[in-house]
Amino acid sequence: MSQSGPLQRIVKRDGQVVPYDRERITTAIFKAAVSLGGTDRQRAGFLAAEVERALVANCGPGAAPSVEEIQDIVERVLIQHGHARTARAYIIYRHEHEQARMARARQPVEVTDNIPYRKIYEVLRWNMDHGCETIAGVNRVIAEGRFDGLVRDSNQRYDDEIAAGAQLVLQRMPQVRIVIIAGPSSSGKTTTTLKLGEHLRRAGLELVALAVDHYFFNLEDHPKDEFGDYDYETPQALDLPLINEHLVRLLAGETIRTPHYDFKTGQRTLDVHELRLAPHQVLLIDSLHGLYDGMTAAIPAQHKFRLYIETLGQLRNESGEFMRWADNRLLRRMLRDSWHRNLQPLGTLAHWHYVRRSELRYIIPFIGSVDYVVNSALPYELPLLKARLFQFLPEAMAAYRDDAKRQDAYIRAKRLAGFLAPLTAVADDSAVPRNALLREFIGGSAYAY
Repeated sequence: MSQSGPLQRIVKRDGQVVPYDRERITTAIFKAAVSLGGTDRQRAGFLAAEVERALVANCGPGAAPSVEEIQDIVERVLIQHGHARTARAYIIYRHEHEQARMARARQPVEVTDNIPYRKIYEVLRWNMDHGCETIAGVNRVIAEGRFDGLVRDSNQRYDDEIAAGAQLVLQRMPQVRIVIIAGPSSSGKTTTTLKLGEHLRRAGLELVALAVDHYFFNLEDHPKDEFGDYDYETPQALDLPLINEHLVRLLAGETIRTPHYDFKTGQRTLDVHELRLAPHQVLLIDSLHGLYDGMTAAIPAQHKFRLYIETLGQLRNESGEFMRWADNRLLRRMLRDSWHRNLQPLGTLAHWHYVRRSELRYIIPFIGSVDYVVNSALPYELPLLKARLFQFLPEAMAAYRDDAKRQDAYIRAKRLAGFLAPLTAVADDSAVPRNALLREFIGGSAYAY
């Protein structure tokens, strides 16, 4: 959230003018200090104030300095106040980001950005046609009593996309033997798998589901993150060789016995669930890492149909900033974890850093290999999620603001609080049908998860 003072706006690298926020400078300085073992956020705040004073002296009150100008002055202020090592860490961080931007610019868009631009354009046009492409627009829909209609239309759009994906699968039959539904955390893979299965069954296909979660290693064998927490988000937490062995045997017509994983105890038992795939049947796999090559490396590409799902929402605030897809999914998971895994929202927020790290490494780079993309963002969901979760964001900001190891959680909580603040919250979810995708996260679904 911006603050009153001599600086009100800054200019981003793409030319966009956005509100100035001194706290972002504080956080950047603090993160540089943390990389060297520092823990004093108050000192970082003092230095950020000095940066602001230097900016006003250089640019004048009311000016809109560029990001580059701000970063230059941060380096200068750090050195002037005797923080040369922190300045060096900040310079290295700045250089690494500049190199990453240059590398992205040199590569083709479809490989670099991993963004389905045509799909995003379709989403934006749909939102504009329904008056929900901005927070102000969504608020207007709610104020005018049109929220129930937005729920209905949004769900229909999503269902239509699933139906279109099912038709693509049918066009490739009988060559396709495995249909993979993949996507990042809380994108809606489970509901999408169930709904896709309904369409395929109505078309006469027989489906067999493979529960990949049963292939987790015992908890003590899981990789751990830097906090010592067990990491369920990496594909290395799964027994990939056993998955591939079983897939090959299933396609050969053999009967296998899959493991069973108990999430309460963190232990798996081998050879539990009997499974067989007949020649006329199709295997359905719902997996976070379904696009990861190692998951199905033993199966030829022509036998696989890969569907990718993501919250490709196009909702912007009054400053023109769009809701981040990962932030949308974070809200979903904070809510689902609270009732499904008995994990408090702040716990989900605190561990989201390794969820994102795994996504960026094992999911996002493989988007170019998919056969179909589904947008699972629902323009009506954020008012409902805000009503359930907004109260936790100030608590998270207070808890993590000065915690050197939880700066990622602090930044996300602050960004979400600022974005959602002007949005009208809706507590009543009675307009959401029991078979809607959002029920996977808010509860009350007709499906068994």
